[in-house]
Amino acid sequence: MTSLPHLLVLLLALTTTPLFASERMQSLLSSEQAPAGVVFEIVEGDENALEWAMPQVAEYVRQLRARFPGIGIAVVTHGSEQFALERRYRDEYATVHQLVRSLTEDENVPVHVCGTHASWYDVTPEDFPDYVDVSAAGPAQINDYRQLGWVLIKVEEPE
Repeated sequence: MTSLPHLLVLLLALTTTPLFASERMQSLLSSEQAPAGVVFEIVEGDENALEWAMPQVAEYVRQLRARFPGIGIAVVTHGSEQFALERRYRDEYATVHQLVRSLTEDENVPVHVCGTHASWYDVTPEDFPDYVDVSAAGPAQINDYRQLGWVLIKVEEPE
């Protein structure tokens, strides 16, 4: 038999642990009421990850805005994949750059990278284009959104 403290810990874990994108998106889209906002987290060890992640996020943005037109949405990328957004990779990752630019300029969805992680590789805020926001720290940026009541969705590579 499970004790009340164990149930409370389990309940707390379930309500504070972010769900992965596909199941969380389905839950959000079937909700009666929009959350305060949605922040998508991308953190991968693969420099090419934004090639699958950004199209996925763009589709989620389309779905969320169709269901909840005024909802706030942001993206935080803070793994090795963030380096694909450097200016010098604009041609190599042209589709990714086009998607990010479209999200920020046309959809009013800020895309943040982690300045701390970038600094470990001598990459400065100036190395990113103007349509990419360099936050001091990606995890802190996510926490700021969560403090505003935004829902965190971790973006995973589709199987």
